[in-house]
Amino acid sequence: MNTFGQLFRVTTFGESHGPAIGCVIDGCPPGIAIAAEDFAHDLARRATGKTRHTSARREADEVEILSGVYEGKTTGTPIALLIRNTDARSKDYDKIVEQFRPGHADYTYWQKYGIRDPRGGGRSSARETTMRVAAAVIAKKWLVEKYGVSVRGHLAQIGGIIPKSFDWNAVEANPFFWPDAAQIDELESYMDALRKSGDSVGALVTVVADGVPPGWGEPIYGKLDGEIAAAMMSINAVKGVEIGDGFASVAQKGSEHRDEAARDGFLSNHAGGILGGISSGQPVVVSVAFKPTSSLRLPARSLDVHGNEVEVVTTGRHDPCVGIRATPICEAMLALVLMDQALRHRAQCGDVGDVSPRIPG
Repeated sequence: MNTFGQLFRVTTFGESHGPAIGCVIDGCPPGIAIAAEDFAHDLARRATGKTRHTSARREADEVEILSGVYEGKTTGTPIALLIRNTDARSKDYDKIVEQFRPGHADYTYWQKYGIRDPRGGGRSSARETTMRVAAAVIAKKWLVEKYGVSVRGHLAQIGGIIPKSFDWNAVEANPFFWPDAAQIDELESYMDALRKSGDSVGALVTVVADGVPPGWGEPIYGKLDGEIAAAMMSINAVKGVEIGDGFASVAQKGSEHRDEAARDGFLSNHAGGILGGISSGQPVVVSVAFKPTSSLRLPARSLDVHGNEVEVVTTGRHDPCVGIRATPICEAMLALVLMDQALRHRAQCGDVGDVSPRIPG
Protein backbone atom coordinates (compact mmCIF):
# COMPACT_ATOMS: atom_id res chain seq x y z
CA MET A 1 0.00 0.00 0.00
CA ASN A 2 1.56 3.21 -1.21
CA THR A 3 -1.73 5.12 -1.25
CA PHE A 4 -3.16 6.93 1.77
CA GLY A 5 -6.69 8.29 2.27
CA GLN A 6 -10.16 7.61 0.87
CA LEU A 7 -11.40 10.82 -0.75
CA PHE A 8 -8.20 12.86 -0.48
CA ARG A 9 -5.75 10.21 -1.70
CA VAL A 10 -1.98 10.51 -1.75
CA THR A 11 0.22 7.98 -3.54
CA THR A 12 3.98 8.35 -3.06
CA PHE A 13 6.72 6.77 -5.14
CA GLY A 14 10.50 6.68 -5.39
CA GLU A 15 13.51 5.57 -3.36
CA SER A 16 16.10 7.33 -1.25
CA HIS A 17 18.84 7.08 -3.90
CA GLY A 18 16.71 6.84 -7.03
CA PRO A 19 16.58 9.68 -9.57
CA ALA A 20 13.52 11.27 -7.95
CA ILE A 21 10.72 10.94 -5.43
CA GLY A 22 7.16 12.04 -6.03
CA CYS A 23 3.48 11.78 -5.27
CA VAL A 24 0.11 11.86 -6.96
CA ILE A 25 -2.72 13.59 -5.09
CA ASP A 26 -6.21 12.56 -6.20
CA GLY A 27 -9.52 13.91 -4.97
CA CYS A 28 -8.26 17.43 -4.24
CA PRO A 29 -11.03 20.03 -4.56
CA PRO A 30 -10.62 22.53 -7.40
CA GLY A 31 -9.84 26.20 -6.98
CA ILE A 32 -7.08 26.04 -4.33
CA ALA A 33 -4.33 28.55 -5.14
CA ILE A 34 -1.00 26.74 -5.17
CA ALA A 35 2.45 27.38 -6.65
CA ALA A 36 5.83 25.64 -6.50
CA GLU A 37 7.18 28.15 -4.00
CA ASP A 38 4.37 27.34 -1.53
CA PHE A 39 6.10 24.06 -0.72
CA ALA A 40 9.46 25.58 0.21
CA HIS A 41 8.77 26.47 3.86
CA ASP A 42 7.58 23.10 5.16
CA LEU A 43 10.07 21.16 3.05
CA ALA A 44 12.89 23.26 4.52
CA ARG A 45 11.60 22.50 8.03
CA ARG A 46 11.79 18.75 7.29
CA ALA A 47 15.10 18.84 5.41
CA THR A 48 18.43 17.42 6.56
CA GLY A 49 21.72 19.26 6.38
CA LYS A 50 20.41 22.45 7.98
CA THR A 51 22.21 21.96 11.30
CA ARG A 52 24.95 19.70 12.66
CA HIS A 53 22.30 17.78 14.60
CA THR A 54 20.79 16.07 11.53
CA SER A 55 22.12 14.08 8.59
CA ALA A 56 24.57 16.05 6.42
CA ARG A 57 22.67 15.13 3.24
CA ARG A 58 21.67 18.34 1.45
CA GLU A 59 18.83 18.03 -1.02
CA ALA A 60 17.47 20.97 -2.99
CA ASP A 61 13.90 19.69 -2.53
CA GLU A 62 12.56 21.80 -5.38
CA VAL A 63 9.01 20.79 -6.27
CA GLU A 64 7.94 20.35 -9.89
CA ILE A 65 4.17 20.50 -10.40
CA LEU A 66 3.51 18.15 -13.32
CA SER A 67 -0.29 18.19 -13.44
CA GLY A 68 -3.52 19.20 -11.74
CA VAL A 69 -2.77 22.93 -11.48
CA TYR A 70 -3.74 25.50 -14.12
CA GLU A 71 -3.07 29.23 -13.89
CA GLY A 72 -2.08 28.82 -10.24
CA LYS A 73 -5.15 26.88 -9.06
CA THR A 74 -6.00 23.22 -8.57
CA THR A 75 -8.31 21.86 -11.24
CA GLY A 76 -9.80 18.89 -9.40
CA THR A 77 -7.76 16.46 -11.51
CA PRO A 78 -4.80 14.45 -10.15
CA ILE A 79 -1.91 16.59 -8.93
CA ALA A 80 1.52 15.11 -9.64
CA LEU A 81 4.50 16.47 -7.70
CA LEU A 82 8.13 15.54 -8.34
CA ILE A 83 11.36 16.24 -6.44
CA ARG A 84 14.70 15.26 -7.97
CA ASN A 85 17.29 13.60 -5.71
CA THR A 86 20.44 15.69 -6.04
CA ASP A 87 22.72 14.63 -3.16
CA ALA A 88 22.58 10.84 -2.88
CA ARG A 89 25.87 9.04 -2.15
CA SER A 90 25.16 5.40 -2.91
CA LYS A 91 28.80 4.35 -2.42
CA ASP A 92 28.31 4.83 1.34
CA TYR A 93 26.26 1.61 1.29
CA ASP A 94 28.61 -0.59 -0.74
CA LYS A 95 29.80 -2.49 2.35
CA ILE A 96 26.30 -3.43 3.53
CA VAL A 97 24.77 -4.50 0.22
CA GLU A 98 24.65 -8.09 1.49
CA GLN A 99 24.25 -7.34 5.20
CA PHE A 100 21.14 -6.86 7.31
CA ARG A 101 21.51 -3.80 9.51
CA PRO A 102 20.10 -4.48 13.00
CA GLY A 103 16.94 -2.49 13.72
CA HIS A 104 16.31 -1.71 10.05
CA ALA A 105 13.87 -2.95 7.43
CA ASP A 106 16.65 -4.70 5.49
CA TYR A 107 15.73 -8.19 6.70
CA THR A 108 11.96 -7.77 6.51
CA TYR A 109 12.04 -6.29 2.99
CA TRP A 110 14.30 -9.20 1.96
CA GLN A 111 11.82 -11.70 3.42
CA LYS A 112 8.83 -10.04 1.74
CA TYR A 113 10.20 -9.33 -1.74
CA GLY A 114 13.29 -11.54 -2.05
CA ILE A 115 15.15 -8.42 -3.20
CA ARG A 116 15.89 -5.02 -1.71
CA ASP A 117 17.45 -1.68 -2.58
CA PRO A 118 20.22 -1.19 0.01
CA ARG A 119 21.04 2.38 -0.99
CA GLY A 120 19.93 4.56 1.90
CA GLY A 121 17.21 2.08 2.78
CA GLY A 122 15.52 2.42 -0.60
CA ARG A 123 11.77 2.73 -0.20
CA SER A 124 11.94 2.35 3.60
CA SER A 125 14.01 5.54 3.89
CA ALA A 126 12.66 8.63 5.61
CA ARG A 127 13.37 10.38 2.32
CA GLU A 128 9.89 9.18 1.26
CA THR A 129 8.27 11.40 3.90
CA THR A 130 9.31 14.47 1.89
CA MET A 131 6.36 13.84 -0.39
CA ARG A 132 3.94 13.49 2.52
CA VAL A 133 5.03 16.93 3.71
CA ALA A 134 4.61 18.30 0.18
CA ALA A 135 1.09 16.85 -0.15
CA ALA A 136 0.15 18.23 3.26
CA VAL A 137 1.04 21.76 2.17
CA ILE A 138 -2.15 21.61 0.08
CA ALA A 139 -4.13 20.00 2.90
CA LYS A 140 -3.00 22.60 5.46
CA LYS A 141 -3.91 25.41 3.08
CA TRP A 142 -7.39 24.00 2.43
CA LEU A 143 -8.07 23.28 6.11
CA VAL A 144 -7.21 26.80 7.26
CA GLU A 145 -9.04 28.52 4.40
CA LYS A 146 -12.18 26.36 4.53
CA TYR A 147 -12.55 25.71 8.26
CA GLY A 148 -9.95 27.80 10.09
CA VAL A 149 -8.14 24.63 11.18
CA SER A 150 -4.44 25.02 11.96
CA VAL A 151 -1.96 22.19 12.55
CA ARG A 152 1.30 22.72 14.44
CA GLY A 153 3.71 20.56 16.38
CA HIS A 154 6.73 20.57 18.65
CA LEU A 155 9.34 18.25 20.10
CA ALA A 156 8.08 17.20 23.52
CA GLN A 157 11.01 15.02 24.64
CA ILE A 158 14.45 14.02 23.41
CA GLY A 159 16.09 11.19 25.30
CA GLY A 160 15.48 11.97 28.94
CA ILE A 161 15.10 15.73 28.45
CA ILE A 162 11.64 17.34 28.59
CA PRO A 163 10.67 21.03 28.30
CA LYS A 164 10.65 22.99 31.56
CA SER A 165 8.31 25.62 30.14
CA PHE A 166 6.18 26.00 27.02
CA ASP A 167 5.98 28.78 24.42
CA TRP A 168 4.72 28.19 20.88
CA ASN A 169 6.71 31.23 19.73
CA ALA A 170 9.95 29.46 20.66
CA VAL A 171 9.23 26.36 18.56
CA GLU A 172 10.11 27.78 15.13
CA ALA A 173 13.05 29.79 16.47
CA ASN A 174 15.39 26.82 17.06
CA PRO A 175 16.46 23.72 15.09
CA PHE A 176 14.83 21.32 17.57
CA PHE A 177 11.23 22.63 17.35
CA TRP A 178 11.64 22.94 21.12
CA PRO A 179 9.12 24.99 23.16
CA ASP A 180 11.57 26.18 25.85
CA ALA A 181 14.14 28.65 24.52
CA ALA A 182 16.15 28.53 27.75
CA GLN A 183 17.05 24.86 27.17
CA ILE A 184 18.54 25.15 23.68
CA ASP A 185 22.14 25.31 24.92
CA GLU A 186 21.50 22.17 26.96
CA LEU A 187 20.11 20.38 23.91
CA GLU A 188 23.06 21.50 21.76
CA SER A 189 25.54 20.06 24.26
CA TYR A 190 23.53 16.86 24.63
CA MET A 191 23.39 16.27 20.88
CA ASP A 192 27.07 17.12 20.40
CA ALA A 193 28.05 14.52 22.99
CA LEU A 194 25.68 11.97 21.47
CA ARG A 195 27.04 12.48 17.97
CA LYS A 196 30.62 12.23 19.25
CA SER A 197 29.84 8.91 20.95
CA GLY A 198 28.45 7.50 17.70
CA ASP A 199 25.15 6.60 19.31
CA SER A 200 21.55 7.80 18.87
CA VAL A 201 18.47 8.57 20.94
CA GLY A 202 14.68 8.57 20.60
CA ALA A 203 12.20 11.43 20.80
CA LEU A 204 8.56 12.38 21.36
CA VAL A 205 6.70 14.73 19.01
CA THR A 206 3.35 16.32 19.91
CA VAL A 207 1.04 17.71 17.23
CA VAL A 208 -2.05 19.84 17.86
CA ALA A 209 -4.87 20.71 15.47
CA ASP A 210 -6.82 23.77 16.59
CA GLY A 211 -10.21 24.75 15.21
CA VAL A 212 -11.38 21.25 14.25
CA PRO A 213 -15.20 21.41 14.31
CA PRO A 214 -17.21 18.71 16.08
CA GLY A 215 -18.44 15.83 13.96
CA TRP A 216 -15.42 14.76 11.91
CA GLY A 217 -14.70 11.04 12.02
CA GLU A 218 -16.78 7.93 11.65
CA PRO A 219 -18.02 5.25 14.08
CA ILE A 220 -16.17 1.98 14.52
CA TYR A 221 -13.90 1.43 11.49
CA GLY A 222 -13.42 5.01 10.33
CA LYS A 223 -12.65 6.51 13.71
CA LEU A 224 -10.71 9.76 13.57
CA ASP A 225 -8.29 8.67 16.28
CA GLY A 226 -7.89 5.24 14.69
CA GLU A 227 -6.94 6.74 11.33
CA ILE A 228 -4.64 9.26 12.98
CA ALA A 229 -2.88 6.44 14.84
CA ALA A 230 -2.48 4.43 11.64
CA ALA A 231 -1.16 7.49 9.80
CA MET A 232 1.43 8.23 12.48
CA MET A 233 2.50 4.59 12.71
CA SER A 234 3.21 4.67 8.97
CA ILE A 235 6.05 7.14 9.57
CA ASN A 236 9.53 5.64 9.69
CA ALA A 237 10.85 4.85 13.22
CA VAL A 238 7.51 5.45 14.98
CA LYS A 239 6.85 2.94 17.77
CA GLY A 240 3.99 4.52 19.70
CA VAL A 241 1.05 6.93 19.30
CA GLU A 242 -1.07 8.58 21.98
CA ILE A 243 -4.28 10.57 21.60
CA GLY A 244 -4.75 13.07 24.43
CA ASP A 245 -3.44 11.65 27.70
CA GLY A 246 -2.81 8.30 26.04
CA PHE A 247 -1.03 5.82 28.30
CA ALA A 248 -1.19 8.24 31.23
CA SER A 249 -4.91 7.42 31.31
CA VAL A 250 -4.01 4.06 32.85
CA ALA A 251 -3.19 5.70 36.19
CA GLN A 252 -6.09 8.15 36.13
CA LYS A 253 -9.42 7.73 37.86
CA GLY A 254 -12.55 7.98 35.74
CA SER A 255 -13.61 11.05 37.70
CA GLU A 256 -10.35 12.71 36.64
CA HIS A 257 -10.14 11.57 33.03
CA ARG A 258 -13.70 12.35 31.87
CA ASP A 259 -13.89 15.77 30.27
CA GLU A 260 -16.72 17.60 32.00
CA ALA A 261 -18.53 20.39 30.19
CA ALA A 262 -20.18 23.69 31.08
CA ARG A 263 -22.02 26.26 28.98
CA ASP A 264 -18.80 28.14 28.32
CA GLY A 265 -16.90 25.03 27.21
CA PHE A 266 -15.18 21.78 28.17
CA LEU A 267 -13.35 21.86 31.50
CA SER A 268 -10.47 19.62 30.34
CA ASN A 269 -9.21 17.75 27.27
CA HIS A 270 -7.86 14.41 28.48
CA ALA A 271 -9.49 12.72 25.45
CA GLY A 272 -7.43 14.78 23.02
CA GLY A 273 -10.41 16.24 21.18
CA ILE A 274 -11.92 12.94 20.07
CA LEU A 275 -14.87 11.05 21.61
CA GLY A 276 -16.18 7.81 20.12
CA GLY A 277 -13.92 8.28 17.13
CA ILE A 278 -15.51 11.67 16.31
CA SER A 279 -14.05 15.14 16.90
CA SER A 280 -15.53 17.05 19.86
CA GLY A 281 -14.55 20.55 18.75
CA GLN A 282 -11.63 20.66 21.18
CA PRO A 283 -8.00 20.72 20.01
CA VAL A 284 -6.94 17.36 18.59
CA VAL A 285 -3.78 16.38 20.45
CA VAL A 286 -1.49 13.58 19.23
CA SER A 287 1.87 12.44 20.62
CA VAL A 288 4.21 10.25 18.60
CA ALA A 289 7.17 8.22 19.93
CA PHE A 290 10.24 7.77 17.70
CA LYS A 291 12.81 5.06 18.34
CA PRO A 292 16.55 5.76 18.22
CA THR A 293 17.96 5.32 14.73
CA SER A 294 19.85 2.08 14.22
CA SER A 295 22.24 3.49 11.59
CA LEU A 296 25.31 3.69 13.82
CA ARG A 297 29.07 3.57 13.35
CA LEU A 298 29.21 1.44 16.50
CA PRO A 299 29.67 -2.24 15.47
CA ALA A 300 26.76 -4.65 15.90
CA ARG A 301 26.20 -8.36 15.32
CA SER A 302 23.95 -9.50 12.48
CA LEU A 303 23.70 -11.85 9.49
CA ASP A 304 24.30 -11.42 5.78
CA VAL A 305 22.10 -12.62 2.91
CA HIS A 306 23.97 -15.95 2.92
CA GLY A 307 23.18 -16.59 6.59
CA ASN A 308 26.71 -15.88 7.81
CA GLU A 309 27.31 -13.99 11.05
CA VAL A 310 28.83 -10.57 10.38
CA GLU A 311 29.77 -7.38 12.19
CA VAL A 312 27.87 -4.41 10.79
CA VAL A 313 29.16 -0.84 10.89
CA THR A 314 26.96 1.73 9.16
CA THR A 315 28.77 4.59 7.43
CA GLY A 316 27.22 7.50 5.57
CA ARG A 317 25.11 10.42 6.75
CA HIS A 318 22.52 9.71 9.43
CA ASP A 319 20.51 11.48 12.12
CA PRO A 320 21.57 10.94 15.75
CA CYS A 321 17.90 11.61 16.54
CA VAL A 322 15.33 11.24 13.76
CA GLY A 323 12.72 12.92 15.94
CA ILE A 324 14.39 16.31 15.54
CA ARG A 325 13.05 16.76 12.02
CA ALA A 326 9.93 14.66 12.49
CA THR A 327 7.70 17.52 13.66
CA PRO A 328 6.69 18.66 10.14
CA ILE A 329 6.17 15.02 9.13
CA CYS A 330 3.74 14.42 12.02
CA GLU A 331 2.01 17.70 11.19
CA ALA A 332 1.67 16.50 7.61
CA MET A 333 0.06 13.19 8.50
CA LEU A 334 -2.43 14.85 10.86
CA ALA A 335 -3.35 17.40 8.18
CA LEU A 336 -3.82 14.67 5.55
CA VAL A 337 -6.11 12.67 7.86
CA LEU A 338 -8.14 15.75 8.77
CA MET A 339 -8.66 16.82 5.17
CA ASP A 340 -9.71 13.34 4.14
CA GLN A 341 -12.12 13.10 7.09
CA ALA A 342 -13.49 16.59 6.41
CA LEU A 343 -14.29 15.67 2.81
CA ARG A 344 -15.92 12.41 3.92
CA HIS A 345 -17.99 14.22 6.55
CA ARG A 346 -19.09 16.82 4.01
CA ALA A 347 -20.05 14.10 1.53
CA GLN A 348 -22.29 12.19 3.97
CA CYS A 349 -23.42 14.80 6.49
CA GLY A 350 -23.01 18.12 4.72
CA ASP A 351 -26.78 18.72 4.87
CA VAL A 352 -27.00 18.18 8.65
CA GLY A 353 -25.81 21.70 9.39
CA ASP A 354 -25.15 23.10 12.87
CA VAL A 355 -26.58 21.07 15.71
CA SER A 356 -27.49 22.58 19.10
CA PRO A 357 -26.23 22.77 21.70
CA ARG A 358 -22.63 23.29 20.63
CA ILE A 359 -20.08 23.20 23.43
CA PRO A 360 -17.18 25.65 22.90
CA GLY A 361 -13.89 23.83 22.45
